Amino acid sequence: MIEHDATMHGAVEDSHPPSSERVDKPLAPGLYLVATPIGNLEDITLRALRVLRSVDRIACEDTRQTAKLLGHFGIRTPTVSYHAHNESSRASELIEALKAGGRIAVVSDAGMPGIADPGATIASEAIAAGVPVFPIPGANAALSALIASGLTAERFAFHGFLPSREGQRRSVLESLRAHATDEATTAIFYETPHRIVSALADIVAIFGPGQRIALARELTKLHEEFLRGTAAELLATLSARPSVRGEMVLLIDGPPAAAASGAMPRTQTSSLADEVAGLIKTENLSEKDALKRVAKARGIGKSEAYRELQRSQSRKC
Repeated sequence: MIEHDATMHGAVEDSHPPSSERVDKPLAPGLYLVATPIGNLEDITLRALRVLRSVDRIACEDTRQTAKLLGHFGIRTPTVSYHAHNESSRASELIEALKAGGRIAVVSDAGMPGIADPGATIASEAIAAGVPVFPIPGANAALSALIASGLTAERFAFHGFLPSREGQRRSVLESLRAHATDEATTAIFYETPHRIVSALADIVAIFGPGQRIALARELTKLHEEFLRGTAAELLATLSARPSVRGEMVLLIDGPPAAAASGAMPRTQTSSLADEVAGLIKTENLSEKDALKRVAKARGIGKSEAYRELQRSQSRKC
């Protein structure tokens, strides 16, 4: 049965942080990757506030969005844009300032820089240039969703956003299922409200209606909600709503139900392409008939098997 959990959060008080969060020790030169709230402004840390006040510049994914956060806490540090469209050129400029002893913070619109947001490029270039890089921990949607999902948090893999195109999205999900291991691993994805129903339909088709999943919506915000249950149950729930809104984290339990049931043997070491080639050689089958037999043995659809065969052939080219 589907489990529903909706939480209402109160408004954030409009007050500045206490002066006790300021420390006398000057901030060391280097690059600071600063986590910012994903919704509730109370999730900013005292250390993050001190760093944002003390650096020479703040590189922002969206200066307008960051201005709201800085204004709320009375921070007047100069800002500069640093987003997906200017990441390479702006990173070079910032690295030069860092090499000269500068102190620069990088923030995304929400959460941890570099996690499905700009930040990884400049961190890599700073390290290569011998510039110290300091992580300033804080809010993160993927981890927040994981610990409240009810799924295993011992082993997990973050995959970013699912592709927007149906064929590519199904290929990602099929690959996830095909590479399941004996170790239960929770798969974490970000998803958008206008694609979530289609994504859930693909999960039902590929993993089966009984696949256990969780969906976290609007984390730390006023209408925070957790949906937990089977893929079919969550699909029915969201399909019945007149509209679906908010940022979402989608979590898939592992190993997939199809693999656990034996439809896809996880002890299998030969690739699908090798099996098809073997049947063509030993039993003189056509590629079509060999592919059909391998798909049946693996418990997967013919279209899924064909896409896997194409991927294998393209890797060999």
